[in-house]
Amino acid sequence: MSAEPSFRYAFAMSPCGGLVFELAGAETLLRPSGALWLHKERLLAVADLHLEKGSAYAARGQLLPPYDTRETLARLAAEAAQLRPRVIVLLGDTLHDGKAEERLAEPDARAIHAIAAVSELIWIVGNHDADGPRALPGQVAAEWRAAGLVLTHEPAPAPRFGEVAGHLHPCARVKSRSGSVRRRCFISDGERMILPAFGAFTGGLNVLDRAYSGFFRRPPLVMPLGQRRVHAAGWEQVRGD
Repeated sequence: MSAEPSFRYAFAMSPCGGLVFELAGAETLLRPSGALWLHKERLLAVADLHLEKGSAYAARGQLLPPYDTRETLARLAAEAAQLRPRVIVLLGDTLHDGKAEERLAEPDARAIHAIAAVSELIWIVGNHDADGPRALPGQVAAEWRAAGLVLTHEPAPAPRFGEVAGHLHPCARVKSRSGSVRRRCFISDGERMILPAFGAFTGGLNVLDRAYSGFFRRPPLVMPLGQRRVHAAGWEQVRGD
């Protein structure tokens, strides 16, 4: 990545606490929940829900509170109720593994059906759920295109204009006046973007990790999630773990 002194990121605060951000010529709204909203298309995108991660760990003897799926779906339902999207694009690894759908509790399956009753669900396949769901509502796809953007799961290894991806669960440690804070984040160079993981039990990979090498043409902007707003931080403010 090389600095471009003349380049300026185009973003502004939204009354909802999100950031209105220009991505590859498209106006996006980055929500405090970690979702991306395309207003003109009435499209909501979320990445890496990892539903039934808790039950997968429990099956291996590592006990976690069994409420991750319910909490994640409640947050998704709240976004859908507020924005009333025409379509919801799930950017892969929505299910934690190939048997996650079988482990879904009936109330959680009903919650997915309730969301699908008002918004079309697009299940982008990921490395954890390569076959997509079998009985749950919605359409399975490798990627989805809208507003000149390409919505997919795993980022392409070289810069790809207009790509919106998940997979890496980006997280940033950002320098602050009192030290530093570590938060899930959006990360973008204005041409492509990686979304934070939306799932309740998903961890985060620091954006300074070499796994991000080669994705961005210029030092990217990181946009950490606060409780009620999305912040913006320059690359020079990012710290390692």
